[in-house]
Amino acid sequence: MATPLKNRTSDEQASVAPLRYSIAWDTADASITEARAAVRTLLAQAGHDPGHRPSQDAQLIVSELVTNALRHAPGPGELALEVAPDAALLRVTVSDRSPRSPELRAHDARRVGGHGLHLVAQLCDQVQAIARGAGKQVVAHFHLRKPAH
Repeated sequence: MATPLKNRTSDEQASVAPLRYSIAWDTADASITEARAAVRTLLAQAGHDPGHRPSQDAQLIVSELVTNALRHAPGPGELALEVAPDAALLRVTVSDRSPRSPELRAHDARRVGGHGLHLVAQLCDQVQAIARGAGKQVVAHFHLRKPAH
C-alpha cells in the first residue's frame, strides 16, 4: 500500500495561483485509483466537469504515467499535479528512481500492453523525461479548454 509522504491540495482558489496536488510513495503499491481521483478532484476545483473529456483524458494520462513508474521503477516515487491559474493547462510530473527514460515501442496491435505511452504522447502537447541525480521525472503538459464560469 502507498504511504503518503505528502499529500496536499492547494486551497488557493485565486486566479493568480495555480492549483497543486502531490503525493509520494515508498513502495510499488501506490494507488492508481487515488492518482485518478486526485486529478479529477483538482480539475473540478479548477472548474472542469469530471464527466467531460478533458478531465477523462487527464485521468488517463495520470493513470498511464503512474502505472509506468510503478511497473518499470518500483520503489519510491512521486506524482505532482499543477493546474495553471487560467485552468487551461495541466502539468503532470511523475518522479521515480530509474535512470532509464521511457521508450515508445513500435506499434503492434497484437501486443498486450505497451500502448500507454503512445496514448499519453497523442493526448499531450509535450512529454519529456528529465534525468535527475537519483532517477528521472516524466513531465507531461496537457492543454485543457478553459472552463465556462
